[in-house]
Amino acid sequence: MKIKPLGKRILAKKIEEEERKTSGGIVIPESAKSDKVVRGKVLAIGNDEKIEVKEGDEIIVSSFAGTEIEFKDEKLLLVKSSDVLAVIE
Repeated sequence: MKIKPLGKRILAKKIEEEERKTSGGIVIPESAKSDKVVRGKVLAIGNDEKIEVKEGDEIIVSSFAGTEIEFKDEKLLLVKSSDVLAVIE
């Protein structure tokens, strides 16, 4: 089975950050992190010709953008192309 985004949508694999620790060794839980952006790697793009990213690009999207789905034990993001804030080069 394969997921193919439609229209102006982008399917990206969410890139998880490593555990954060304080200088004293205390692990900071996910709920305490104040990240406002999420990084992802583009796996597939919709069929709209105006999408400015391509498969394999690393992107940054707002943490509240799109829909997070789990597929084959991977965390994926399905976002609109307008929700992409930047491409990491």
